[in-house]
Amino acid sequence: MFRLIDCRLARLACIFSTTILLQSLAWPCSNGERGFSYPQSPKVPSIVSERYRTAYHFQPPRNWMNDPCGMNTSGANTCINKKEKKLHLILPFIKISGPMYYNGVYHEFYQYNPDGAFDPNDSLMNMVWGHSVSTDLINWIGLEPAIKPDIPSDICGCWTGSATILFGVQPVIIYTGLIDRKANQVQNIALPKNRSDPYLREWAKVGSNPVIQHVIPGLNSSHFRDPTTGWIGPDGLWRIAVGAEVNGIGTALLYKSEDFMSWTRIERPLYSNNALNMWECLDFFAVVPGSNNGLDMSSEIPSGAKHVLKVSINSCDMYIVGVYDLKRDEFVPDTVQDDNRLWTRIDYGTFYASKSFFDSKHGRRVIWAWSNETDSYSDDIAKGWAGIHSIPRTIWLDGDGKQLIQWPVEEIESLRINEINHQGLELKKGDLFEIKGIDTLQADVEIDFEPTSIDDAETFDPSWLFDPRKQCREADASVHGGIGPFGLVILASDNMEEHTAVHFRVYKSEQKYIILMCSDLRRSSLRPGLYTPAYGGFFEFDLENEKRISLRTLIDRSAVESFGSGGRICITARVYPVALVDDDGAHMYAFNNGSTTVRVPQLRAWSMKRAQVNVMKGGSVIDA
Repeated sequence: MFRLIDCRLARLACIFSTTILLQSLAWPCSNGERGFSYPQSPKVPSIVSERYRTAYHFQPPRNWMNDPCGMNTSGANTCINKKEKKLHLILPFIKISGPMYYNGVYHEFYQYNPDGAFDPNDSLMNMVWGHSVSTDLINWIGLEPAIKPDIPSDICGCWTGSATILFGVQPVIIYTGLIDRKANQVQNIALPKNRSDPYLREWAKVGSNPVIQHVIPGLNSSHFRDPTTGWIGPDGLWRIAVGAEVNGIGTALLYKSEDFMSWTRIERPLYSNNALNMWECLDFFAVVPGSNNGLDMSSEIPSGAKHVLKVSINSCDMYIVGVYDLKRDEFVPDTVQDDNRLWTRIDYGTFYASKSFFDSKHGRRVIWAWSNETDSYSDDIAKGWAGIHSIPRTIWLDGDGKQLIQWPVEEIESLRINEINHQGLELKKGDLFEIKGIDTLQADVEIDFEPTSIDDAETFDPSWLFDPRKQCREADASVHGGIGPFGLVILASDNMEEHTAVHFRVYKSEQKYIILMCSDLRRSSLRPGLYTPAYGGFFEFDLENEKRISLRTLIDRSAVESFGSGGRICITARVYPVALVDDDGAHMYAFNNGSTTVRVPQLRAWSMKRAQVNVMKGGSVIDA
């Protein structure tokens, strides 16, 4: 999950269990816009460290977090030559890879820089795999690092991978190792030293590492990474997929093994497509259309199930729904789409390198991702920390078998306090309704919108599908439309100079309705040098029958996660309003700027308590 870039920029880190890759440059997303960037802006006051730090999202107590791209400094190291001004290594794109639930405990591995919040002028990488544990996915205990670069097959970095529990008994981590300054990549395995330790604190690398090497004609050996969680194939053998670029084409290479230690490549890949030239942070899992029950890939998959292949690239997490052809041992998409701009996104905002796992405790599939900072490198240094994880989400496939649905895990509701409830509101064109009585900086808001008429829906232009962000910029919250824009204004200053708008706009396309959801950050802060885009995406909606369009938004200081239409579309954003720093407070409103009146049958909101993240029972912080 990296690109060859000056090694000085590779001081990024790992995220979620087994890793997430970070993009610290402005890489284009599917529509050609940068997914995020780090402009150089002036340092901010130290108070920012606390005011922008989230209260209930996962992040280490200090320093940089994202996905594996580091090396430790102990012992001989052939990766770094301090006399060289330019060192060829990989710039990590972010990703998650390797969460697991084992013996009553959730494990989260993440890439972590123990020496700082990422200094772009420091060429010494020192990333380790951080490790935290939880019993509820919300409150976390920080442990010592699980994996450090210390063997020849990972001496220049322990990168992304995945966790698999073999037959419900033996946890295994398979991860990518960087073996030299040319960014050649191999796959390694680590096992817990003591399975009876409930926290699995110590991990040991097997002597046979690397277990998979780059010996494929046409393979770019610097684009060969991120092995998936294992599953049982039709012959009873284990399978994993590894992201790769082969002859310039994005490919999910397929490997099989009897014992999870000795691997043989299957000649035919799991799937390949020339829409992208490199796939990283692969995820492959089974789902049953219309059921929110998760499936364990190491168990028998029921008939009628679909499979999902997720890839991370260019700051976007995209997925394809299809079937797993057991006879040919390959993934067959329901619809082949050669233009990646039309692939469906997991999340349309700052959400990358996601990884899912089967939660056997609740029989669900859970997904989460890395959400990077979108202020500057110097801001990160001033804050002393950088990077968070999204709130874990339950994920399933809708009834028509086309779209993934995501919803925050129910455990997050344990943080709710001070509920307010409004019913029967009506928003005419230009109306603002202020939502009071809760902490608007740490909140969970659920609101239903019901247009009183569908006659004024504007005509949909199919070309907009290629660039929904452009449509969010041009048809923003202040531009009057037919049905919409309507939604929430959050983190607003007294005079509205600062605000973030999360809103919908309804369009008519032939016999169906298309809804645009936006999270517009362009006026989110008066601070200079921030990346403040207008995120957005489209989804189909049966307005005549469903009538109500729901919005749920989790606000956690600098993090905003929004879920439209019950989780059919999701947008994650990072914001840095001055009002947060100045302690002026923030306002929240429901609004409508469309000509059609919109009813609000239900509006519920809560303040959110602070979660216990990376602290021990006695209250002392454990630095990962």
